[in-house]
Amino acid sequence: MKITAYNCRPDELEYFDRFAAQYGVELALRKEPAKPENAGDAEGSLCISIVVSPMKAELLRRLHGLGVRYVSTRSIGYDHIDLGAAKEIGLHVGNVSYTPDSVADYAVMLILMAARKVKGILLKSAAQDFSLAGVRGTVLSRLTVGVVGTGHIGRAVIRRLSAFGCRILAYDPYENDEVKRSAEYVPLDRLLAESSVITLHVPATRENYHLIGASAFAKMKDGAILVNTARGSLVDTDALIGAVESGRLGGAALDVVEHENGLYYNNLTGKALSNRGLAVLKFFPNVIVTPHTAFYTDQSVSDMVENSIKSCKLFAEGEKNPWQLV
Repeated sequence: MKITAYNCRPDELEYFDRFAAQYGVELALRKEPAKPENAGDAEGSLCISIVVSPMKAELLRRLHGLGVRYVSTRSIGYDHIDLGAAKEIGLHVGNVSYTPDSVADYAVMLILMAARKVKGILLKSAAQDFSLAGVRGTVLSRLTVGVVGTGHIGRAVIRRLSAFGCRILAYDPYENDEVKRSAEYVPLDRLLAESSVITLHVPATRENYHLIGASAFAKMKDGAILVNTARGSLVDTDALIGAVESGRLGGAALDVVEHENGLYYNNLTGKALSNRGLAVLKFFPNVIVTPHTAFYTDQSVSDMVENSIKSCKLFAEGEKNPWQLV
């Protein structure tokens, strides 16, 4: 069985080699993302593996015409794939799972960095200003933290937060018994109103688009902190900028932003950013911005490559596939 893997980074190669041998598959590795111009590279492959490059209708039709029947994205999120077009042409799509510990660790790190004003401390230190002015932080145990989304990652975040002794509120349409031992499920509006820190762990669905917008910011406590390690489309960037500028929001820590595709994972040193919202957010002293790296650990990279190969193999063999979406 042959799999064409696009978007292959150098750090993934050892895992591709290891798991191709383990699962007995032939790999054609491509550094470039899948595009209509290089779709021909997938000829002879029943399945392809991608990361987060856009998979629009034209490209999906081209791949289907070449005999590709399954697209596996090496990510949990799949909003970069036109699922409607895939269904229409009979192309199947799957995502992967990876350890929730990577993103959970990172989310808690960002919460602590924001609460302790680490960005301000680093900026002052870089200018050799070692005074205490403007960098007094807050003790996490004295705060109420609201966790929006209690799937695998949200639950892992709650387990970590429980060790700090903070009050934890949770919101999810589907409640979980494990969560109830450490947190209180409440309606979203109450979570927004009572939480000093709000951390997002929900998928980028149509229903969740701009989940945190102007009305949500208006319901938050003055000085609240927003943390987003999930998906950029959950937060209305213009509303976020307005909340920071007005002082309504005490700070934010963002590993993801709207319209990050084409920017993140590229070296853009010396270039003007085409994403004005990102450019503005980067320069607020109380907003931490990192380039979608919460997932990025050795274990997660291994899991993403292995589970993409496993998903393709299960599809090819007609076996039950826990990652298949359509």
